[in-house]
Amino acid sequence: MPESTRAPEIRTTAGSVRGRMVDGLAVFRGIPFAQPPVGPLHLAPPAPALPWDGVREAVSFGPTPPQSLALGFGSGPETTSDSDEWLTVNVWSPDPGATTRLPVMVWIYGGAYLVGSAEGPTYDGAALAHRGTVVVTFNHRVGAEGYGHFEGAVPNRALLDQVAALEWVRDNIAAFGGDPGRVTVFGESAGAGAIAALLAMPRATGLFHRAVAQSVPGSVFTPALAADVGASVAAELGLPATLEALAPVAPKALRDAADAVLGGITRHGARWGRIAHAHLPFSPVVDGEVLPRSPWAALRAGQGSEVELMVGHNRDEARLFTVMSGRSGRITREEADTALERFAPGSGGAAAYRAAHPDADPTTMQDLVMSDWLFRMPSLRMAEAHTAGGGTSYLYELAWAAPAFGGALGACHGLDVPLVFGNLLGGIATLALGEEPPSEAWAVSDAMGRAWTAFAAHGEPGWARYRTGERLTRVFTTEPVTVPYPQEVSRRIWAEFDFAPLELGAGAGPTAAA
Repeated sequence: MPESTRAPEIRTTAGSVRGRMVDGLAVFRGIPFAQPPVGPLHLAPPAPALPWDGVREAVSFGPTPPQSLALGFGSGPETTSDSDEWLTVNVWSPDPGATTRLPVMVWIYGGAYLVGSAEGPTYDGAALAHRGTVVVTFNHRVGAEGYGHFEGAVPNRALLDQVAALEWVRDNIAAFGGDPGRVTVFGESAGAGAIAALLAMPRATGLFHRAVAQSVPGSVFTPALAADVGASVAAELGLPATLEALAPVAPKALRDAADAVLGGITRHGARWGRIAHAHLPFSPVVDGEVLPRSPWAALRAGQGSEVELMVGHNRDEARLFTVMSGRSGRITREEADTALERFAPGSGGAAAYRAAHPDADPTTMQDLVMSDWLFRMPSLRMAEAHTAGGGTSYLYELAWAAPAFGGALGACHGLDVPLVFGNLLGGIATLALGEEPPSEAWAVSDAMGRAWTAFAAHGEPGWARYRTGERLTRVFTTEPVTVPYPQEVSRRIWAEFDFAPLELGAGAGPTAAA
């Protein structure tokens, strides 16, 4: 995008920043919202950014927090910067001097709670800003830095980073032309899981007014499970799992220890159950203080009911992992049966899947149960819980199939992100859509972008709210339609399951709700 010579300047609570005009937008990158969480602040809650004198250039993204290098496909970029100033925000504004303040959209990235950065073509906020919103993205800690559970350390530091970024938005976004009374958080995968947690967190109350949760994961941990994972990370360093012992450890060394645990995580199947088999060593922890209870339980009880919610999933979530691992069409019947026993709900869940899908091949069967356990059913249940607690919810499904790999990806995990952002060139978009995205991709992207920004502006995305009896759902295809929830078979199989905090030593499979 072309940059003009006129450089906009904004006064924030910590000091003045100078951005750039890019294609008619004022763009600011790398503004600190908290101090670097290193040295005396390592493994501590975020501390307010220190003020600076003069005008700070805000033209480059801040360095990425330490990223897992063992995740495989989707591993995060390793920053080449020596700076530890990981906690920064970026802003795209159509008009910083607007007298009528614009709705604000704050993005929370995903990445299995192990990787993530606001940098890159996929999360560029320009297209959404051109639709009349102020877009904010930011970096937060991930992996052991953000979610590692260690004695003496405040838990859920990643969630507290997100709270700090939202506090920065509350205190500063008006100067960028945004309305601090119309803040929408939106995020995908682990970012959607973080939004579910934020809705349940008293510390986040009032910091956002609408939320869009895209492909919500269902994993939250009990302190016992999280502490056992933390002890394994510390053991890789030959240290006790305490703040006193781990705070002096270099962040990248802590990351490497967590990666060593991830590399051998299936050894812990008997103790860690499903998270070992799903390769998910970190998640939000229901610690009783920062996160008092499971998001689904909190929503059912009315927590966050004042926040309007849009939530949904993609039809073929797990296909991304099957295709990218080279396993599509190669899953054996034994492997599919093992997945059913581990991840289907209750004692009869595996049989229910077999009865409902008698002609499904092993790959299809495994993809079904993994899509449901990982994202589809937690997302549906979030709409149900929020509605039950008195909130307003809207449900959607992305059913348009990506053309890459001969269509094998389907409507896979992550496909919604470039479509919502309107960034169909580069990054994950090129992987799924090819070098020249088809016209259908642009049409679906336009429909989703319009819905997301309409919801941010006035709380109505363009279809009927979710109600338990009707279960109306917006299905995004080349011609979006509103229909009863399309995954009714899976909904019935999971109807009695409770997405409660995962326990230490819980064994291989979910249990039905009491």
